[in-house]
Amino acid sequence: MSIIFFMIGVSLMMALGFLGAFFWSMRTGQQDDLYTPSIRMLLEDDAPDTAEPQSHAK
Repeated sequence: MSIIFFMIGVSLMMALGFLGAFFWSMRTGQQDDLYTPSIRMLLEDDAPDTAEPQSHAK
């Protein structure tokens, strides 16, 4: 029976830790822009250098 009380205490401490992490992330602005990072790989990069291609023929 005492293990149940121990497990309840551990789960409450974990829940409070996750709640504290959530409030910290909201306070520091971690959740401000969730859309842009997911599409960043779809955006075009700067144009590559237009150097002449090297020929492989000898």
